[in-house]
Amino acid sequence: MEELDLILDTAKEQMQGTVDHLNVAFDKLRAGKANPAMLSSVRVDYYGSLTPLSQVANVTTPDAMTLSIQPWERNLINEIEKAIVNSNLGFAPSNNGDSIIISIPPVTEERRKELVKMAKADMENAKVSIRNARQDANKALKSAKDVSEDLIKDYETRVQGLTDKFSKKLEEALAKKEAEIMKV
Repeated sequence: MEELDLILDTAKEQMQGTVDHLNVAFDKLRAGKANPAMLSSVRVDYYGSLTPLSQVANVTTPDAMTLSIQPWERNLINEIEKAIVNSNLGFAPSNNGDSIIISIPPVTEERRKELVKMAKADMENAKVSIRNARQDANKALKSAKDVSEDLIKDYETRVQGLTDKFSKKLEEALAKKEAEIMKV
């Protein structure tokens, strides 16, 4: 019984991890509104090692269309600016000597539709991960020793319930992100 509960808990953790991963991916999708997570992939050359931007500067959103980057060391401004340009995010940072300002341009309707397609693709990949977690859990349940078939069937039903629950969470996250992307 304890072994079966562990299998169920492991499947639940994997599925929750998938939902969390999808939400992080959705945060990186630019929906026309500034979000510090948009710069999470930027790495700055900090004394010879590539360091995430968030570890060398404070990134804030003074308004819905602007990102402000305040480096903790003033001599890093040029390195940060170079890293943003080289990250291919399509941003044109401006440097005022103390901080870097990025104005987020409005997103065209065509680009919004592309972003929705990207979000749907991310959600489909997440669904595959959820189904893989279900498959792994069911395989582990079937290989459990000294457990009745009825008990295994009961746990397989629980795993399917978790699969349905987390699939619904994925679809809700997509619907929310799609509404955010398409909102002008």
